[in-house]
Amino acid sequence: MKENYYAIIMAGGVGSRFWPMSTQEYPKQFHDMLGTGDSLIQKTFSRLEKLIPSENILISTNKRYKDLVLDQLENTTKKQLLLEPCMRNTSPCILYAALKIHAINPDGVMIIAPSDHWIENEPQFIDNIETAFDFCQQNDVLMTLGIQPSSPNTGYGYIQYENNGTEIKKVKQFTEKPNLENAEKFIESGDYLWNAGIFIWSVKSILKAFESSLPEMYSLFCKANNVYNTEFEDDFINTNYANAENISIDYGILEKAKNVHVLPVNFDWNDLGTWGSLYNKLPKDSNQNASVGGKTIFRDSSNNMVKTQNGKRVVIQGLNDYIVVEKDDVLLICPKSNEQDIKQITSQVKEDFGNEFV
Repeated sequence: MKENYYAIIMAGGVGSRFWPMSTQEYPKQFHDMLGTGDSLIQKTFSRLEKLIPSENILISTNKRYKDLVLDQLENTTKKQLLLEPCMRNTSPCILYAALKIHAINPDGVMIIAPSDHWIENEPQFIDNIETAFDFCQQNDVLMTLGIQPSSPNTGYGYIQYENNGTEIKKVKQFTEKPNLENAEKFIESGDYLWNAGIFIWSVKSILKAFESSLPEMYSLFCKANNVYNTEFEDDFINTNYANAENISIDYGILEKAKNVHVLPVNFDWNDLGTWGSLYNKLPKDSNQNASVGGKTIFRDSSNNMVKTQNGKRVVIQGLNDYIVVEKDDVLLICPKSNEQDIKQITSQVKEDFGNEFV
């Protein structure tokens, strides 16, 4: 039944916390962040291709990244791209994708997968997705994958579930990024998971949820159902997409729905949301320094994260707990403890140096 399997790779974000590598012109999903030889979106596509026919993998991205996607994903064609004319969060693009798939295959089951996550144990990931697909084909449910937490991380949303002894659990509630005290309580309770932002459902179930929870958006996208997968699709989206509410799938659908389930998983996942999360995935020397791109000599230095162009020779002397990133004619030097400020730093860069640097 793999002809019923579909994937939507979400690749429209800018990844501003990875500045200066990630910019509006060339966001992080198109970079080889870990020095593996493949960009994050290439890794995501090849991972999903192990289970899902390549022609059934759709890429949702901003229309400005059309050429980047087609250049990096050689197995894709223009008809697999869902080009957003403007940013409207995740609900509109997921509804667009569901209607596009429904027009081809009403029995389709789809996974929503971010383009910039790192998954170490890919066979385990594929096994989990097959379990989720099987369940969603037989049940009217909305499913998410919940990561077994390894620490009281305050950078993730949390999912509380009913511990009923079955492999797939009913979700009690979602909690946005908690403070440390609450995160520690969640871990201690044993019935919370990290929200990975990876979702699985049948096309029929998610369209039913949109009709119920976001009826205006549903009506907007359904008013020309016969345009999907035709030459008129682009015009319809360009004309109507901006009128959709700017709302995430979490707020718009999942927090309202009564049929949300979670599959607890443990495939060594990292959302690669910050330089610190990238640092955690990289090999380190005996003083816990990590380097990607160039060749670095560390002297009397520890716990640093250095990312430079390939072939660059770098010497770091007497530096501890810093992020050092060089890209073209931009250099960032920032304490690791202040990495959350990078998003704000880009605003000042834009103001002082100009748009072309962000």
